[in-house]
Amino acid sequence: MFKISPLPYNYQDLAPYISAQTMELHYSKHHQAYVDNLNKLVLGTDMETMSLEELLLKINNQPEKTAIFNNAGQHYNHEIFWLSLSPVASKKEMPSALKIMIERDFESVDNLLARFKEEAAAQFGSGWVWLVLKNDKLMVTKTANGRPAFLDGAKPLLALDVWEHSYYLDYQNKRLDFVEAVFKNLFNWDFAAKQAGL
Repeated sequence: MFKISPLPYNYQDLAPYISAQTMELHYSKHHQAYVDNLNKLVLGTDMETMSLEELLLKINNQPEKTAIFNNAGQHYNHEIFWLSLSPVASKKEMPSALKIMIERDFESVDNLLARFKEEAAAQFGSGWVWLVLKNDKLMVTKTANGRPAFLDGAKPLLALDVWEHSYYLDYQNKRLDFVEAVFKNLFNWDFAAKQAGL
């Protein structure tokens, strides 16, 4: 059976950029619901014992498995999203090796932020914005609904949830304010560097 991983910080640790109320609702209600639904849908099947990656690869592009895919994808994406964030109190400098890669592929960190905002603005409805590594190049991409970036051959380094439930209590309809606040104050650049093998 699939389980939600414990958060590596407390609900209030991301405030004021993400409130404790948003974190509690997002983690304990929204994310938990995806896991509960997934477990009901795979109960008694061979999918019950697969890893999330194996499951998603197996049922990708199978319309009859859409409900399983959506809940598994959202579970996978949220697991990365929580690790993509770090408490305000533990804010550190970006690892130099990652900064070098960003400057190589985007020219500057500011340009990387601009790309995040462009992709978030272009994502109509619910979805995700990702910093990924593909063919040894950093890229910013988006996926709709609960689709994970790894299914498109990319290694996810950071995930940003742009479903309304992730920001609406704190930012109302100002999605790009949320994107900028997370990018500048909460992204876990150490996690991104580790994912990139740096």
